[in-house]
Amino acid sequence: MDGIMEVPVRRQNMGRKKSEMAVPGFTLGAFILLLLVSSVANYPSGKVTKSCHGMIPEHGRTPQSDPPCYISVSQTTFRPGEQIKVTLSGPPFKGFLLEARDENLTGPPIGSFTLIDSQVSQLLTCEDIQGSAVSHTSPSNKREIKVYWNAPSSAPNHIKFLATVVEKYNIYWVMIPGPIISQPNVLPFTTPKATIAPMPTLPPVSQLTKSFNASDCGNKKFCIRSPLNCDPEKELACVFLSFTRDAKSVMVEMSGPSKGYLSFAFSHDQWMGDDDAYVCILEDQTVHIQPSHLTGRSHPVVDSRDPLEDMAWRLADGVMQCSFRRNITFPGVKNRFDLNASYYIFLADGAADHGRIHKHSQQPLITYDKYNVTGYPENIGGSHSLFLLKVHGALMFVAWMTTVSVGVLIARFFKPVWLKPLFGDAAWFQVHRMLMLTTSALTFIAFLLPFIYRGGWNWHAGYHPYLGCIVMILAVLQLLSAAFRPPLHDPRN
Repeated sequence: MDGIMEVPVRRQNMGRKKSEMAVPGFTLGAFILLLLVSSVANYPSGKVTKSCHGMIPEHGRTPQSDPPCYISVSQTTFRPGEQIKVTLSGPPFKGFLLEARDENLTGPPIGSFTLIDSQVSQLLTCEDIQGSAVSHTSPSNKREIKVYWNAPSSAPNHIKFLATVVEKYNIYWVMIPGPIISQPNVLPFTTPKATIAPMPTLPPVSQLTKSFNASDCGNKKFCIRSPLNCDPEKELACVFLSFTRDAKSVMVEMSGPSKGYLSFAFSHDQWMGDDDAYVCILEDQTVHIQPSHLTGRSHPVVDSRDPLEDMAWRLADGVMQCSFRRNITFPGVKNRFDLNASYYIFLADGAADHGRIHKHSQQPLITYDKYNVTGYPENIGGSHSLFLLKVHGALMFVAWMTTVSVGVLIARFFKPVWLKPLFGDAAWFQVHRMLMLTTSALTFIAFLLPFIYRGGWNWHAGYHPYLGCIVMILAVLQLLSAAFRPPLHDPRN
């Protein structure tokens, strides 16, 4: 591509230069292929400050009883300013959260911690108190965690240590009680009489006896299907989502091939973030139906199941089906959208491990426009790739797999053959230059399209936009180097 803007002095010299650029041209073209590759690894990092107050993981599961882990301390009395060694130990566990509270377990965490091994533990700022809690740094298995607790000058008479321990995503213990330590010369702490609180009851979930069907789509049901007009009763590959309205609620049915999870979300725009989501997760041959909300390109934050009724599910021939009923409006309930309004609708699926979902296996299916699912019943489809992004990919493919490759091959092999003048210069060079300029023009247009789609820079797209910027810079540098290259007999050569 070097020299594509230069007025040639000798065709032979230009042919030599174009041939020399054949390999770099292919190198840059191969480099562009990196833009088509994306991998995401998402591991728990222990940044669990949202769980500081209740010490409950946002996993949407019921905590286990009879914890296998325990907390021990180096001494049972303390004075303000002293350090107490605290040890959390037990069978292998992946995550934990350790705090010190007053004897009644009310109020914010007390004191601060000092790490002994920063490779496995980290400090958190809870309730605006720096270092008031300790959590894990990675999901690796641990058997023992040791830290120092620093007694504050205004410490209460009694301190109790608490820990939440996660064995795996769906198995965890909340607020495991540890020993109580006291200041000297105070009355011993007496445990108040325990009152047995009723265990929270989850809404009942039943099994579906037959498959969903599309017979009422566009008549009584608002349906989204991929492929369009497929029937989940007859086609295993049919991705199906329907909404059937009654007086104050809407019945939702979702079906599709999946070995991990199916999900859908209502969104104000065509990208993830601040969305009302619902996930059906396969775990131990049971499907759990979980309302959630999305806060950007991260795992859904699990919400209470209370808003859902009439939950049911079915597994057959690799197809997951789930259904539930929810009210059209939830006044005062956070993260649940008013279904009297119109939204874009996302459908996604992917793998799940012990109840924890992973990134969807392909781009979500997104409706072409906003729709009101409780309005007039319609029968619509969607796309896994929006039009602008399709054009972006198509232009980049044409530029770097077609025009640049053909241009380099012409410079390398057709120089001795196409010597006949064309518009004042050798035909091979004119064709080569046209193809290289076309490559740069297509790259520039493709480079702009994602910015138009997102309305600016996308901070959640990984390394893809950075590689795109590098490619655009290299393409511009090629043009500049060609424009400023001196003629053959110039003294600077």
